[in-house]
Amino acid sequence: MVTVNLADKNVVVVGMGLTGLSCVQFLLAQGANVSAMDSRSELSLSLDIPLYLGALDESRLSHADLIIVSPGVSLQTPALQYAIAAGVSVIGDIELFARFNTLPVIAITGSNGKSTVTQLVVEMCKAAGMRVLMGGNIGVPALDLLNISADIVVLELSSFQLETTQSLHALAATVLNICDDHLDRHGSLENYQNIKHRIYKQATYVVASRDDLATQPKGRAIDISFGLSTSQSGFSWDKVSASLHYEGKHWLSSTECLLVGAHNMLNIQAAAALAMLAGVHIHGIKQGARLFPGLAHRCQTISLHKQVRWINDSKATNVGATLAAIEGLADTCTGRLVLIAGGQGKGADFSPLSLLLNEKIDLLITLGKDGDKIAALKANSSQVSSLEDAVKLAAGYVQPNDTVLLSPACASLDMFHNYQHRGECFIQAVQQLAVQECSA
Repeated sequence: MVTVNLADKNVVVVGMGLTGLSCVQFLLAQGANVSAMDSRSELSLSLDIPLYLGALDESRLSHADLIIVSPGVSLQTPALQYAIAAGVSVIGDIELFARFNTLPVIAITGSNGKSTVTQLVVEMCKAAGMRVLMGGNIGVPALDLLNISADIVVLELSSFQLETTQSLHALAATVLNICDDHLDRHGSLENYQNIKHRIYKQATYVVASRDDLATQPKGRAIDISFGLSTSQSGFSWDKVSASLHYEGKHWLSSTECLLVGAHNMLNIQAAAALAMLAGVHIHGIKQGARLFPGLAHRCQTISLHKQVRWINDSKATNVGATLAAIEGLADTCTGRLVLIAGGQGKGADFSPLSLLLNEKIDLLITLGKDGDKIAALKANSSQVSSLEDAVKLAAGYVQPNDTVLLSPACASLDMFHNYQHRGECFIQAVQQLAVQECSA
């Protein structure tokens, strides 16, 4: 923890979303002179501080003692670059949290799976009787967790949050995986990877994938590794017995777990490794792994109507997430596999999908802004204009034992409010199928 005195400091909070509002309340409690900015021209907020809307004011920013920038605001914004050049420190809420936090922290990032692993770790801690707090990029803003009595804090951290973080001392930290994501913001895969690796700086223990070199820290050892490859150290997967191994010995059978798919076996391994290193009792770790059912919009089975499994994986907003979903399900599907994909691609390269689309997917249905780019990877794919049309097309194709997977590989903002809205629309469309059949 860094000793910080914010009393009477002139602090500007940029971005008035949930995180920004949390920052304002925290800073006011510290006695800072707080003002806020938001690029939106209209904002309905009741704040007892100066609020400046529209284009960011370079002059005000450059005369601040400190700027707290929300994750959704790029550091490359000209007004922020102007302030940085003037010598003003620009940080995010996680950095501010790190400067005041006194509890042990488990820190989790990665392109995919970080919410599932974060919640898994929390469930493991709870099963072990620990008082645990969860926040960051999931649930509660990190600053809202300060001064709450607990044994440990589990944080999910995005690249946007890590970009402005320098002082976080995690007890155990991991980068789960790395794939093309947010390149429109970070510019290159290398820069994105370097930002993710900030989570390892000053961490006591490191957990990383044995099979993904991009997750492994440079210049320091991995304390516990995980992967689908065979290994006598760390966590591994035994395909023959469908079980998780630790240090080369049987640890937990996948049949005991509610989570399914190879990608979720990786998630369990990573969560267990983090929990072990943080001192969570082994019985709690196994109990949490067994009983956690998964998160909404993440490979979530929403219907088994007429023996067809419909899976909502709307949270798959990049190529890596969709690859993981297909790979995780393909070997367990007894029938055909239908994929619904497409949306706003964020500048991603869709070509890594090509092999699996042609080897594992029986019918590809695409929609959205960049749906045509995905459709071009597989012959005889179908393009539709709405999610409802995609569901209807899939329903007319499937038969018992088939699986329909919504795993877009894209962001949702071209057609929906967010990925949750997209998932809810998918659920409603699937539910409507049964209603229509009953009324026919």
